[in-house]
Amino acid sequence: MDGLFQVHGKLIVELANKHRLPAIYQSTEFVFDGGLISYGVNYPDQYRRVAGYLDRIIKGAKPGDLPFEQLTHMEMVVNAKAAKALGIVFPQTVLLRAAGVIE
Repeated sequence: MDGLFQVHGKLIVELANKHRLPAIYQSTEFVFDGGLISYGVNYPDQYRRVAGYLDRIIKGAKPGDLPFEQLTHMEMVVNAKAAKALGIVFPQTVLLRAAGVIE
């Protein structure tokens, strides 16, 4: 996540909501701050994966010899309260696919 967005995340969500702009964010932190929906990587999961790479490097593996791992999992989190405030009704199929729904 870009540092500028991370530092000003609450303000970005506040302004989008103030102007009734439905927005999709790259990180669940925005949704917990009142944003409508996020779709992106699970950052804690990515940090754990990086730790595995670091462990192998510390144990002597050459970074160039380690396999490249492509991202295989994206997650969506929906804020039902924000959706209601914006007058948005998500289909049940969308809510069932979400990794989380904040009430």
